[in-house]
Amino acid sequence: MGEQPARSADQSGDQDGGRSSGQDGGRGGGARPSVRRVLLVDDHPLFREGLAAAVDLDDGFTVVAEAATGEDALVEAARTAPDLVVMDLGLPGLSGLETTRRLLTARPETRVVVMTMSEDDDNLLAAMRAGARGYLLKGALREEILHALHTVGRGGAVFSPRMAERLGSLFAAVGGSPAKEAFPTLTAREREILDLLAAGLSYRQIAQRLFVVDKTVRNHVGAIFAKLQVHDRASAIVRARDAGLGSG
Repeated sequence: MGEQPARSADQSGDQDGGRSSGQDGGRGGGARPSVRRVLLVDDHPLFREGLAAAVDLDDGFTVVAEAATGEDALVEAARTAPDLVVMDLGLPGLSGLETTRRLLTARPETRVVVMTMSEDDDNLLAAMRAGARGYLLKGALREEILHALHTVGRGGAVFSPRMAERLGSLFAAVGGSPAKEAFPTLTAREREILDLLAAGLSYRQIAQRLFVVDKTVRNHVGAIFAKLQVHDRASAIVRARDAGLGSG
């Protein structure tokens, strides 16, 4: 609705009453060393606005930039050097998971807290593999969000109570399972196709291998993308290979 893809703090600092630029690192006339720099990544402007207001009320944080896409988040992270990133998973274009991987590869000292609507087990595990230090569901109370940011900022890890319970169950159930069971929300056929994709086969080659038509494979791939919350084949392959698929 006419919004810039990414709104950086130095573009809005005069209007927001003290958000800093990527260079000065603080509120108003310079941040205290204890103030942690936060980048917010979400494609919903109203949600970002509310989250920014909540985070900025805590003297321990300053929001240095906001981004609506994964691509813009990587640019803003390089420019503003945040200590903490609040990351949505369902971003347009580059997914939140892939953005997290790339961001942490470039800046391993940064700490990422995922904040999403998704309660999907695959996304929870994938976020951990990508390096996220926290996983909160949207709708969490302000106090819960700030507690998570403080904890992760100090080097800890935080998951909402519901997700922590699921995480314990997943580790108990999946800990000794083969890699091909890493995506419990996929059907057996979808997992088989994902395995073949990760092995480098084209849609036509997969169709020939499974004795189906190309359209059937593409329909399954569309379902796989939706369940894994990825937007393209490359991102799905990265997820699959991280889980050990495609190795034979």
